[in-house]
Amino acid sequence: MSTFKNYLLSKGYSTETTNSYNRGLLQYIVWSETQKIEVEQSTYNEVISYVQYLKNKGLQQRSIQQSVNSLKHYFKWLIKRQLRNDNPTSNVNIKGIKRRKLHNVLNKQELEKLYNDFKNIETESLAKKRNEIIVSLLIYQGLNSKELGRLKVTDLKLREGKIYIERTRNSNERHLKLEAHQILDIMEYQLRTREEILKEAKKQTDLLFMSFGKSAKFHNVIHKLLPQLKRLNRNIKSVNQIRTSVITAWLKSYNLREVQYMSGHRYVSSTEAYLVNDLEDLQEDINKYHPIN
Repeated sequence: MSTFKNYLLSKGYSTETTNSYNRGLLQYIVWSETQKIEVEQSTYNEVISYVQYLKNKGLQQRSIQQSVNSLKHYFKWLIKRQLRNDNPTSNVNIKGIKRRKLHNVLNKQELEKLYNDFKNIETESLAKKRNEIIVSLLIYQGLNSKELGRLKVTDLKLREGKIYIERTRNSNERHLKLEAHQILDIMEYQLRTREEILKEAKKQTDLLFMSFGKSAKFHNVIHKLLPQLKRLNRNIKSVNQIRTSVITAWLKSYNLREVQYMSGHRYVSSTEAYLVNDLEDLQEDINKYHPIN
C-alpha cells in the first residue's frame, strides 16, 4: 500500500487526497475478502457489485464516485506495474452527481476574437498599448492577475521567445512560449511604451506593468481594463474566466501533464478540475458511461 501511496504522490496529488484514495482502496479490499474476490484481478461486474453494495449502505452518489475514483487510480497503478492490462473501472461513472462548472468558458475562437477586437480599438494611448500586452498574456499564456502584476522586465526572455513566471506559494514556476506576434509587440512595449509610462507616471520600478496613478497596485489596471473587455464580449465576467477558458482549450490540444505545467498548477488534480468545463466531453460521458441510478 505504501508503494501505491508513493505512486499517487508522484502524480502530484496532495497528502490529503492520497490518503483519501488509499482509504477508498482499503475499503474495497475488505469488501473483496468477504466476497472471495482477488482484488488485483477484479472484473467490471465485480466493481459494479461493489458500487451496488455501497448504494445499499446508503452512501451518497458523490461518495460512491470517490470510491470508484480510488479504484481507477489503483488499477492504473497495476497496469503501470504490468500486473494487468485493462482497467475494469474505465466505463463506470455514477449518475446523479451535479458536476461543478468553474466558469462559463469561451472557446479558442472567441478568445482570439477578443484579443483582435481589443487590438483594433482605435486609440494610440499609452494605456491602450500597455493593455494590449496584458490581454495577449491573458489569452495566449493564461496568466492570472497576480502573475501579471508580479512580472518583471527580467522575466522576459525574448531571444528565447519565452516568458518566465516565478514560483509562488500556490503555483509552480514555468517558462511559457510566446507567440511570434507577441515577441515583436512586447519588444516595442519594453523599449518605448513602458519607458514613456514611467516618465509620465514619474515612477521607478522593475515591474513590467504599472498604473499611471500613485498606487502601485496592479488591481487598478485590471479594474479599468475589464469593462473594456466586457464591451467587446458581453459574456466576459472576470479575468479568472478568461484563464479558465484558456486552460480548458489547452486540454483539447495537450496532455494533462503539459497543461499542468503551462498552468503552473502544483497538483495535477487542480488541472483535472478544468475538465468539467468541456461540455462536449460531458455529453460523451452521458452517452458512453455505464448508468447507475
